[in-house]
Amino acid sequence: MALTAVNAVVIGAGAGGGIVAKQLAEAGLSVVLLERGKWYSPFDCRKDDLRNQRTSVLGNGFGPDDERNPRVTVDLVGRERILGASRPGYQNNAACVGGGTLSYGAMAWRYMEKDFRMRSTYGHVPGSTLADWPISYQDLEPYYEKAEWEIGVSGDVSPDPFHAPRRKPLPMPPLPPNREYEILHPAAKRLGLHPFDIPMLRNSIPYNGRPACMRCRWCVGFACEVDAKCGTHNTVIPKALATKNCELRTECVVQEIRTNDHGRATGVAYFDPDNHLQQQDADLVVVSCGAIESARLLLNSKSRLFPTGLGNRHDWVGRNLQGHTYTGAFGLMPEPIFDDLGPGAGIAICDYNHGNPGLAGGAMLANEFIRLPYQFVSMVPAGVPRWGKAHKDFMRTAYQRSIAIQGPTQEMPVFDSRVQADPVVKDFWGIPVARLSGGRHPHTIEISTAMAAKAEAWLREAGAIQTWQRLSGPGLSAGQHQAGTCRMGDDPATSVVNRHCQVHEIPNLFVIDASVHVSNGGFNPVLTIMAIAYYASDHLVRRWKGGGLA
Repeated sequence: MALTAVNAVVIGAGAGGGIVAKQLAEAGLSVVLLERGKWYSPFDCRKDDLRNQRTSVLGNGFGPDDERNPRVTVDLVGRERILGASRPGYQNNAACVGGGTLSYGAMAWRYMEKDFRMRSTYGHVPGSTLADWPISYQDLEPYYEKAEWEIGVSGDVSPDPFHAPRRKPLPMPPLPPNREYEILHPAAKRLGLHPFDIPMLRNSIPYNGRPACMRCRWCVGFACEVDAKCGTHNTVIPKALATKNCELRTECVVQEIRTNDHGRATGVAYFDPDNHLQQQDADLVVVSCGAIESARLLLNSKSRLFPTGLGNRHDWVGRNLQGHTYTGAFGLMPEPIFDDLGPGAGIAICDYNHGNPGLAGGAMLANEFIRLPYQFVSMVPAGVPRWGKAHKDFMRTAYQRSIAIQGPTQEMPVFDSRVQADPVVKDFWGIPVARLSGGRHPHTIEISTAMAAKAEAWLREAGAIQTWQRLSGPGLSAGQHQAGTCRMGDDPATSVVNRHCQVHEIPNLFVIDASVHVSNGGFNPVLTIMAIAYYASDHLVRRWKGGGLA
């Protein structure tokens, strides 16, 4: 039986797609929201250190599964590997309702004004595709505010003199400081820095009908059992469904976006939970699958008019993949400081995001989330054995004295860091898988190395008696902060979507997620994803009501 056509089909129920579905449904459009994963509760995935942290993959416990969803990676010397989703190098995002917002650390950063004007600020960086965004911070400011108040953000950025102008404070106060905060705050002040409370998509007080954070150690990579972590699964998606204009379909894998002979999207073909191929017709199609899967879907959606995939006439789909190079430093304090107060991360500085001589950008630096013992094994300094008595002795004496500072480097986008549809390997449903290749720009390594030194200096000032840096290699950067593969721009020859996230050559096809980021800032990108989703949805609704998308 043919499915009833709808006004809009949104692919991906994560940070971007959940907001888009809610905005369109509240505007009166009929919406189908497709999600390849399940709608998990915290009780589906127990708090087991080994279950969710058996690799470095954040959100690994929430899919996708290894057997059905391989990827191909190509290293810098051309060696290919086929990887399952739980393997390092896969560059996974959680596959579930809420996407990464179900299990993320939930830092809620606004980008700075200069982050949207990187080319104007720093000029051309040879070997990179560094460019200005076609929109400004001022364009997004009201939508940052909407995300902070509707989704829910706690913290206090007022002591940070570097933050961009804002009209309203955050809706919730910060969580009380933990021991690391109390040690790092005066040390930062002694160095002439400007420490402040990290903005978090996490309730510090009861908000929007959900309770405050209970300060447990299992936060990053885990779902919140008291529902205090704020994501699209417990905010905007329930609102979308409450309108009765939105239908959520889970465990649905989209094969392709279909187009007609006039070059318009007509809907999608997808496999339902029983692996039957279905066709959902729609007036509008919105792709919100994350930078790797969004690019893969566009590339796999080929037709006579679009033989290289949708939006790919100038070979920009899948290019400029970025995911944040994380570097910093670890330290050991003279006495135990572990107080078991989650989420752990609480204090940050933005003194080094810009204004570093000789560097095109920098990074926010913050203390880290609670490091579970299994994670700490991969963070020990050089020379410490990874097994045996010496390893156990170090863990016993060092774990509760450890402290970490790190941050996401402002990366230089690279044209050849990319996503392709693999010509040979297919997933369980016969769809060509993502093929990932490329590496970091050398200047990204320079910036991240400088940031590691800044982090180490902060730890030493705080009294660490032993410090060691975490540095980056030259390989591909993607991970849970993946961005850039469908970049936004005014020129169709050098971008995939316009300033409103509309694919240049297909008027009723939109990409609304971090794929559109021109650069990825020196911050966790999720609040910017949310702000862009509100911003693009507003434009889409206005165009729809004005008849401009008919």
